Amino acid sequence: MSKTTNKYSPEVRERAVRLVLDNQGQYSSRWQAIMPISAKIGCSAHTLNEWVKKAEVDSGKRAGVPTDVADKMKALERENRELRQANEILRKASAYFAMAELDRRSK
Repeated sequence: MSKTTNKYSPEVRERAVRLVLDNQGQYSSRWQAIMPISAKIGCSAHTLNEWVKKAEVDSGKRAGVPTDVADKMKALERENRELRQANEILRKASAYFAMAELDRRSK
């Protein structure tokens, strides 16, 4: 789990991304469009560029794993890890009780 907090609401992010995508034609490069917009909302240009790239992936305009799929994969990996831990605990408990049963029978 990330220890950072999201300083910007999803609405602010969406608006900033929309501003970049709508206004990038007025600039010679995307980066030049990002610079003034990032300054207006108070985030770094790199952060805004990452938001734009993620929005493009989510909309299918750029190759990559969409956010919803990544979130689902993360949840499944967490569940898988928890199940492996539970199985390991059950395996150890089973071995312990099997040994206890053998000790009881040998007496």
